[in-house]
Amino acid sequence: MVETSSAKFDTARANEYARQSRIALAGYDACHELTACMLAAHLGHDRPARILVAGAGGTAGEIIVSARLGPNWDFVAVDPSQPMLELAQRNITEARIQTRVQCVLGNVSDISAQEPFDAAVMIGVLHHLPGTQMKADILNEVSTRLKPGAPFVIAGNYRAYASQPVLMAAWAERWRLHGASSSEIEAKMAKILQGADPPLSEEAVFSLLSSAGFEAPLRFFSSLFWGAWLAQRARAD
Repeated sequence: MVETSSAKFDTARANEYARQSRIALAGYDACHELTACMLAAHLGHDRPARILVAGAGGTAGEIIVSARLGPNWDFVAVDPSQPMLELAQRNITEARIQTRVQCVLGNVSDISAQEPFDAAVMIGVLHHLPGTQMKADILNEVSTRLKPGAPFVIAGNYRAYASQPVLMAAWAERWRLHGASSSEIEAKMAKILQGADPPLSEEAVFSLLSSAGFEAPLRFFSSLFWGAWLAQRARAD
């Protein structure tokens, strides 16, 4: 998340984030686990690595499971929402990995580019950024902080919500499955439609990645509107 989208991730949303996110994304934990596995497949699970986590506020699931799989990995976790970052810090402390994680309140642009990272992760961020330019900007910020050839996991919603009525209906039924009333579901669906701006297609995601200097994106997880991809920072010629 960046400054323009951090305001909606206030204390109230942080307090309900863990439960709400697992309902909104079927396979939430699986996506985070597979993220760690994809990084390990590229980096080697036992090799030292320094990993940038953009938009790290919330459950810190991607950090906690990655730290378990990669015992020699260290993390710089950045997020502009103080309540969400504090939630992540509590979970990191409970997992007893706080000595391996540097938490930064701010944006990716606040992280030094002088010491390039071995990998980066950005989960659930892109669809919260309005317009193509803001999406392109954050991807460029991540790209300039990675070593050539470094892996980058990006995950989030893609495709215009209104373009897929069956998926929207299934999304609504998932909330019903978890006890939401019809009026609650209607409110949640309206909030989703008004509060996010996902890329319009997988091709649009690939175009954004390519423009930021990433190559070979490979989708490894999908759930309704959600996708997760592993790409690589292009190597120097």
